[in-house]
Amino acid sequence: MRWTDVPIHFVDFEGNLTSGILEYGVVTVQGGAVQSAVTRLCGPVGRIREADTAIHGLDADRVSAWPPFRDDFDRFASLRAAGPLGAHFAHAENTLIKATWPYARSSADFARPGQKTADWGPWIDTGRIYGQVFPTAPSGQLEQLINVFQLSSRLHALAEEHCPAERRHYHAALFDALAATVLLLALGERPDFQAMTIPWLLQLSTLNPEKRAALQQDNFDLS
Repeated sequence: MRWTDVPIHFVDFEGNLTSGILEYGVVTVQGGAVQSAVTRLCGPVGRIREADTAIHGLDADRVSAWPPFRDDFDRFASLRAAGPLGAHFAHAENTLIKATWPYARSSADFARPGQKTADWGPWIDTGRIYGQVFPTAPSGQLEQLINVFQLSSRLHALAEEHCPAERRHYHAALFDALAATVLLLALGERPDFQAMTIPWLLQLSTLNPEKRAALQQDNFDLS
């Protein structure tokens, strides 16, 4: 299954286990292009610390009137049923979504064709992928990778099209989801990676040797 054949949904959350998810952004990519993007603010489930607001710019006054993230299960379960979820260093997103809903609906397991799973993962993780494909890159941080690979203009053009004007910056959920999307699109446009498969991306996103061996379905030659 080539990476362009099914939708991949890049997710980013702003918030933490204390406050809950305060903002989400989701970008759906298929056929090597962005197909849709959505974002909204979410009501907190706990205290929002000043230190957190300093990072993501969201405080109680801004988000308290919004419905909580837990109201959007149908949206996220439907996304997971249609294609794998993706993120940049996906551990945070996986932890936060499972803190709200431990399981998705029973859906296709894109790492094991023909099988089903109720898990939100495995995730396509651009942080893990770039760290292995480009081990000499100076940093795995999202902003630095965008700059190193000269993708800033492309990212900002997409942000102008899809992001609210006041949220066109890093640590805004949809902007960060678009940045991870741009990293995957740029990788897939390289001649040596145009034949990437979904199972290969999922395998490379998993650093645990036992889990990676369990996911190994396709052979993709990196040489």
